[in-house]
Amino acid sequence: MLYIRKTVKSTSGQFELKTPRDRSGAFEPQLIKKNQTKLSEDIDNKILSLFALGMSYRDIQKHVAELYGLEISDGAITHITDKLLPELKAWQQRPLEALYPFVWLDAIHYKIKHDGRYINKAIYTVLGLTTDGHKELLGLYMSETEGAHHWLSVLTDLHNRGIQDILIACVDGLKGFPEAIASIFPQTEVQLCVVHQIRNSLRYIASKDQKAFMADFKPVYRADTKAAAELAL
Repeated sequence: MLYIRKTVKSTSGQFELKTPRDRSGAFEPQLIKKNQTKLSEDIDNKILSLFALGMSYRDIQKHVAELYGLEISDGAITHITDKLLPELKAWQQRPLEALYPFVWLDAIHYKIKHDGRYINKAIYTVLGLTTDGHKELLGLYMSETEGAHHWLSVLTDLHNRGIQDILIACVDGLKGFPEAIASIFPQTEVQLCVVHQIRNSLRYIASKDQKAFMADFKPVYRADTKAAAELAL
């Protein structure tokens, strides 16, 4: 198949486009016309949407090629996705409310491709319950591993962004975590996450008995009062 090459300018830079061409010259491109050298923001937004869904550059290139017949280079995609960086930075640094009745703090571990190989990364996730009853993602922080020392820097950042007090902080059983919280928010009550407590309990139960155990255990951790929980136990 014959192609015509031309440089197309977009809102995020420029890239080279190969347009199919038949021998009679009757082929009419629909997305980018024959004499068009500027790309509309619509394509940029579609690429940003695909990137936000977690698609790799290769998947985005394949998707755009199948739908629109465009060959987008890695550099062009990077130029477009870099538009998100100022918005991301503004979100990371936005002011927070002075009081959160309840905050969940936990690290989620992912495998991330870096320099051609996959490595483990811990994403420190902070979810808060506002005074009007809405959940709000307060921040995401990345590190190599999970540790109380890094949680201290996360808590310091939350304090610097405006949080003065947290009534209850829900955490896992990470050693040194309650002390890190107390150093920044001394009045905060620390509560161990129910999910982590259940998982710890299952370590002592044979796999064949775990289903029956969970059925019996549910009235305990769902009880409305301590007395009801003790009775169920």
